[in-house]
Amino acid sequence: MGQVRSQDGTTIGYTRRGSGPAVVLVDGAMCYRAFGPLEKLAQALEDRFTVYTYDRRGRGESGDTAPYAREREVEDLAALVEEAGGRAHLVGVSSGGTLVAEAVNLGVPAEKFVVYESPMVVDATHPPMPADLPATLRDLVDTDRRGDAVKLFMRWVGTPGFFVAILPLLPPWKKLKPVAHTLPYDVEFVREFQHGTPLPADRYAGAKAPGLVVAGAKSPEYMRNAQARLAEVLPNAELLVLPGQTHLVKADALAPAVTDFLTR
Repeated sequence: MGQVRSQDGTTIGYTRRGSGPAVVLVDGAMCYRAFGPLEKLAQALEDRFTVYTYDRRGRGESGDTAPYAREREVEDLAALVEEAGGRAHLVGVSSGGTLVAEAVNLGVPAEKFVVYESPMVVDATHPPMPADLPATLRDLVDTDRRGDAVKLFMRWVGTPGFFVAILPLLPPWKKLKPVAHTLPYDVEFVREFQHGTPLPADRYAGAKAPGLVVAGAKSPEYMRNAQARLAEVLPNAELLVLPGQTHLVKADALAPAVTDFLTR
């Protein structure tokens, strides 16, 4: 384990493993090195790559410096890439994929990048984000109602009501509540893409590196449509639909696709 210091002085905790070309993995909402799917993905990739996983700011062993801005998260990722040798492959899942696309667009040096299901609503196949969601989440966090913030977020992303109701009784609850204060960060990062309108053709004009946008074949129509549109507007990207996968992608399905793309 190690630490890097971001541009604003925030310390970012990371883990490095394996050998080969550098790959930085970027988690989605509420996930960090001690909790989430990227640990298994890192294990699946470490035979071919030097894999970096890290705690996004406010999570795990990383610091958090107010006020939050999406640019700070791009700077955090840039610090990891610098630590990895100045250039790296980038792989992001969910809102981590949104972060990866934005980082490449803003000039973070990427050899290639992979986005798995960036949370976007680009047409009428799904309701837009409720206008009051960001403010409501922020209020719940500010008044120390972290559990309510987690439940609200889970309902918004489509988690069945029964599961949300019993979640406080399940083991993951103890790992979700400590990072509930970062939910407004993720919502802020993806809010631009949640209005049910198409992505502008030039939105990612700066993302020149080769990219792979991946969707799960069993994910909802709106999610698959969004990934297809994202692949269209990225200057040098292709679309892949993984059979049998949902938003909760399995490492043994994603790792071969990532490896194939990064080693071409």
